[in-house]
Amino acid sequence: MSKLKDNETRNAYAAKALENGWSSNVLWHMIDMKNVERHGKAVTNFTASLPPEDSDMAVQTFKDPYLFDFIGTAATRRETEVERALVFHMEKFLLELGQGFAFVGRQVHLEIGGDDFYIDLLFYHLRLRCYVVIELKARDFQPGDVSQLNMYQNVVNDVLRHPDDKPTIGLLLVKGKNRTVVEYSLAGYTNPIGVADWQKQLTEALPDELKSCLPSVEEIEREIEFADAIAGGDDVE
Repeated sequence: MSKLKDNETRNAYAAKALENGWSSNVLWHMIDMKNVERHGKAVTNFTASLPPEDSDMAVQTFKDPYLFDFIGTAATRRETEVERALVFHMEKFLLELGQGFAFVGRQVHLEIGGDDFYIDLLFYHLRLRCYVVIELKARDFQPGDVSQLNMYQNVVNDVLRHPDDKPTIGLLLVKGKNRTVVEYSLAGYTNPIGVADWQKQLTEALPDELKSCLPSVEEIEREIEFADAIAGGDDVE
């Protein structure tokens, strides 16, 4: 906790650690990944689409950006590659999502008017008492993404949702976004939808002038390989 410079942030992490039962190692990881600071930062329409008693909790449930450092550093060109990696590392993925998320399935099949559609990732949130549809894009946000996600939410509400469940929330994870474009794109939709970035490492969120001062992941990996080779007595050119 000594890494935290202000009492407000320190108290926030202490409360989260107590609430979620974090070990010291998990707490250290959460502080290192700036977990608390990222919560409540997604662009959403929750205040317009959810009752006040639900919208505040929903806003604080989602974050921006999401950090998927556990899926590796190789370039990711397709959404299916990200999906497979997230499912393979489900325990770490759930830790990044936060408490309350229960995994339902990947590529969940929906038949709509004889046509086949597939939800990237489907979760149920135990505290919000609703399904959460997550769609992944390995590119920047496009307004049409909201229409697709909204359709999936409508089907889940009609087919899977129990009468006691609350409205399904949609979360669109993209590689980048123009917040103003997202806000206009969400206007008018009655389904609760959030849009956030996903990144493989925290340095992707840093300004360019700071990135240049830090070594890349590839450089760090090369240094580790070099150190391991020396420790093992290998010949190194």
